[in-house]
Amino acid sequence: MASPKRAERVLSKAAGCGAVIPDGSLSNEKPKGEPMLTGRELAKLLGVHERTIRDLVDREVIVKAERGKYELAASVRAYCEHLRHVASGRGGESGVSTLTAARARLAREQADAAALKNAALRGEMIAAAEVAAAWRMIMTGVRSRMLAIPSRVRAAIPHMTLSEVDIVEREVVDALKDSANG
Repeated sequence: MASPKRAERVLSKAAGCGAVIPDGSLSNEKPKGEPMLTGRELAKLLGVHERTIRDLVDREVIVKAERGKYELAASVRAYCEHLRHVASGRGGESGVSTLTAARARLAREQADAAALKNAALRGEMIAAAEVAAAWRMIMTGVRSRMLAIPSRVRAAIPHMTLSEVDIVEREVVDALKDSANG
């Protein structure tokens, strides 16, 4: 049997959609003439699975009158109100929160895309391919100058032996390899 407080909460939700709650309907007595349905019948009427009915009872959406029986009018009113809340985004359904989060993420992404586009139009951004090409040219020039060091040192210091020039050349090549490997 549904507790009076639980029935009152469910019926107060249903009352928000203009439902008329008869006097004495919140007592422990079953209202006279109130049609009752089994879980299977209510599930068929609402177009959901019986497990959904049990879940809705657990979440206090559907009014359970007694074991295996549900109040038809109150349950349908409460279920309709529940669907309105879910559809408007006020419901506690995980699908609604997921959809809301997805919409927020989409809005952030659109704002970021607009900001990037505006920065590019103002000339504040450079294409990555252009930057890579410029760095490639700079590093090619640095490499050429570094590899020329041993021959320039040999010309500047004529008394250097070939083995000493080879040592300088190996050090320059090692330095270039180290910088290339990070």
